Order: sequence, then C-alpha cells, then structure tokens
Amino acid sequence: MVYNMKLKDDLRRQILSKVKKIVVKIGTGVLTTDDGCLDKNQIKQLAGQVVELKKMGYSVVVVSSGAIGSGMGELGIEKRPTTLPELQAVASIGQSKLISVYDECFKLHGFHAAQILLTREDFENRQRYLNICNTIHTLFQLNAIPVVNENDTISVDEIAFGDNDALSAFVTNLLNAELLIILSSVDGLYDRYPTAKSKATVIPIVEHVSDDIKNLAFDTKTLMGVGGMQTKLDAASVVTKAGEAVIIANGRTESILKRIMQGENLGTLFLPNKEKLTSRKRWIGYTMKSKGTIYVDTGAVCALSEKGKSLLASGIVSVEGDFNKGDIISISSKEDKIVFAKGLTNYSSEEIEKIKGRSTLEITKVLGYKLYDEVIHRDNMVIL
Repeated sequence: MVYNMKLKDDLRRQILSKVKKIVVKIGTGVLTTDDGCLDKNQIKQLAGQVVELKKMGYSVVVVSSGAIGSGMGELGIEKRPTTLPELQAVASIGQSKLISVYDECFKLHGFHAAQILLTREDFENRQRYLNICNTIHTLFQLNAIPVVNENDTISVDEIAFGDNDALSAFVTNLLNAELLIILSSVDGLYDRYPTAKSKATVIPIVEHVSDDIKNLAFDTKTLMGVGGMQTKLDAASVVTKAGEAVIIANGRTESILKRIMQGENLGTLFLPNKEKLTSRKRWIGYTMKSKGTIYVDTGAVCALSEKGKSLLASGIVSVEGDFNKGDIISISSKEDKIVFAKGLTNYSSEEIEKIKGRSTLEITKVLGYKLYDEVIHRDNMVIL
C-alpha cells in the first residue's frame, strides 16, 4: 500500500496516541566514538531525552548495548575479541563503566539507573520471566530508569541472545509495551543500499516484515556491535506479530526520542498486527525455544491456521525430537517443512509417535489412557 504524506502522519499519530510503555534500544554505534570509547556526551543527551519521555507520562525501559565496546575502549583493544572467554572478560570491564555513566547522567535529572542483566534462560523460565516483569513495573513507580543488557559475562551460545535487538524484542513483549524504538547509526530502513550515488531513501512505513523487506537488510553493523539491519528486522517481526509497533531511527539525530513521540516522520515505522497476543501467548510463541517439531498434513495446516482449531493426533504425520508433556514444540507442514505454529504439548514425543494419525477415540486403545483429546489445545498455541 502506498501512503501519502497526510495518511502517514495520521497513521503515526494514531499509533503513538495509544502508547503508554516504550522500550528504547540503543546500539553500540550510537553510544561510542570512532575509537570505541563511550561517548559520554551522547549518553548524556539520550539520558535527558529518556527523562523527558518519563515527564511526558511514558514508562520507559532502556535496552543498552555497549558493554563490550566500552570494555574494548577501556583496554585499548581495537578489534572485537572472537573467543567467548575474551568477550566475557571485556564485557565485565565495560559493563560497570557503562552503567556508571548512565547513572551519572540520569542523576543530573533526579533519576537512578537500575541495572538489569539478563540471559535467554531468564526469559524461558516462566517464574524468572514473571519476576523480571514485576521488577521492571516496580521500577516504573520509583525515580529509576531500568537499563537492560545481556549478561555477557555468563552468557554462552546456548543461552545468549546474540544481539540486543533480539533482547529488546523480548523485553517489549514481556512488558506488553506498545512501542519499541531501535536507535541505530542509520536513519531507518533504506529502499536500496545507501551510497553517495544510489539516492537511497528511508522507507517511512512497513506494513509487514515480508521476504521482500528482509532482502533490504543491507549490512550496516558497526565494528564494535554484532547486530545489523537483519537483526533489527527480526526484532520488528517478533514485536509487530505480537501486536505492537516498532520504529527504527538514527540515535544521533537531535532530540530523536521526543520528536518521534511528537509525531515527526522520522525513521521507519513498522505497523503492528491488529490482534494483540496475550502475555502468555507471547511467551509461548516468541520467547521459548522449541524442544521438538510435529509435522502435520495439509488438512491440519488449514484447520489450525485458518479455522482456529486445536491439533489432534489424526493430523500428525511424524515427530522430530525428544520432548515431554508441557514442553514447547514447533508445528510444521509436512509438505514444505515451514514452521507455522508453536504450542504447549499435552503428550510426549514417545506418546505422539504411537498415536499419530489416529482418531481421538483410538488414543485410549493405543496408550491405555487418554490425558487429553487434543495434542495441543488452541489456547496453548500461537500461529506464527
């Protein structure tokens, strides 16, 4: 759909008028100088803008990169370390420096920086997930700004987010925040690779993070950071599918946060899906990792994705992985192997292997018992 200028502005204002909670993700390239050191003046400017949003009545969480970049600057390291121990050691030095600068800048306005360091495991554990949410909402009531970062010093490949774009999407869904603002070193999503001769322009509005949109993810990551436009689009996809909006904009544009919230046409706005997912379904669909995969026939694909039905054993063709009752599993079409849903299973992989393709009435005969009619109930399923 092509939007004229008035429609663009009206759409922005309409979406922003519903915003109460904002997650602001700040990339390493926005926070550091060319030599990799923390840019204190820049952090001071951004901290002032965050406080302005607070005073405007918004609840704000900052998801900040920069620990590894800060540590590299402190140690005089020019090239980003490649081994996990080196990255963790550098992050442990940089994180303390990073949070102290944030705290110093927020205190100029009467606020404290509240450090929250997380791993993916914290989000996958339901109790920890809820505790994080409760802590952040309590901080909203105090003179504090939550500053979230990945706990790089203990993260390993199995529990790492890999970049703070993904972390910011998780935090946005955790809080049901209506808006994620990703501040980068670029002005937004370009319609072509930006060069002096290409005359690339920023796409003002994206309705859906389609394959065509993903193909515009040109590599613009910094030497200090790990994310590029691809990870930002992945984050935008997760957040918008849950029913919230995303804006990617240049973090070095003057008063960028205030101007965005005042409705200026800055950056790229990714429109939210009309249907908002519940907190529980966000956790199931976009936070938890799958323990296995169920492959279903075309009839089941249609019943689940178009008719809102639960998954029955009769539609299951095959099972992959070793999982137990209550685990999160993926549901894939047997024909094209595309995962189109996730859910909480009522049966283990061993049990499903025995009852696949069978009618509900046959489950007791095959297993000697029947826990549920459905392998995955609709209420415990998310269509991706």
